[in-house]
Amino acid sequence: MKRTVLVVANQTLSGVKLLEAVQERAAHGDVRFVAVVPRNRPQSGLVVYDDAVRDAAQVRVDLAVDYMRQRGVEAFGEVGDPDPFTAAMDAIAEHAPEEIIVSTFPATSSGWLRRDLVERIEQASGLPVEHIVIDLEQDRPPFVVTLVVAARTARGRELHEHLRARSQEQREHLFIVVVPLASKDGSAASRARGQLRALVKELQGDGMLAEGMVGDPDPYDAVMNAVQFFRIDEIVISTYPNQRSGWLRSNLIERVRSSTRLPVEHVVAESEEAAAPAPASGVTP
Repeated sequence: MKRTVLVVANQTLSGVKLLEAVQERAAHGDVRFVAVVPRNRPQSGLVVYDDAVRDAAQVRVDLAVDYMRQRGVEAFGEVGDPDPFTAAMDAIAEHAPEEIIVSTFPATSSGWLRRDLVERIEQASGLPVEHIVIDLEQDRPPFVVTLVVAARTARGRELHEHLRARSQEQREHLFIVVVPLASKDGSAASRARGQLRALVKELQGDGMLAEGMVGDPDPYDAVMNAVQFFRIDEIVISTYPNQRSGWLRSNLIERVRSSTRLPVEHVVAESEEAAAPAPASGVTP
């Protein structure tokens, strides 16, 4: 039987110290890892839907598991209860780990530590618990996280080629795709998820680490929520040319660049072959 190690983390799941601790254990024994990510809401004033909170946590889990599996580590993941203690105890009951790793921000910025999470898990479980502190400003992940924002142009050749070129740069890239809803009706949600699945599948088929989620109908809010959910290094926004793009007419690129202070690249999709039919309502990208 393989030894099971439970990893409890959220935004620090991509920290170098945590990834090194996982790889060190994997190299010295027959072990599998179960990552549990409590779903938490971003600390912004934007409207955030419950589905988006869960989807963001699932993206974080999937990317971390994919990253570890690419390095020969047996790993699984799940989204847990919003309360990290409850999420940990639920996972302990289900997976019966022999050891637990809890990863947090430093004490000055960690809500988990203010609630004595590490000690509570240790006392309640009776298991050895290693606490790894990660400051993402100092402990930079070994990859670039690229936020990709697209809707009707998500299947365009120009975007795919641009992302393929980015993936071939010296530093490894992780791609988080966000497809804003065209409107709030059910057909728009189905269409957005179809666009999302198609692009993510194409990127993964090219060997890229990519996951994604459907975003707020307002593309600006969709970007700002994603920046709150994830540690983003750069942003790629794909639209039609100026005369056809409602996103450009609303100055989306400039607004995102000004608000996030992150590098923002604009990919113009000229090709039509992969475009979805125009939505009945909403703003064209």
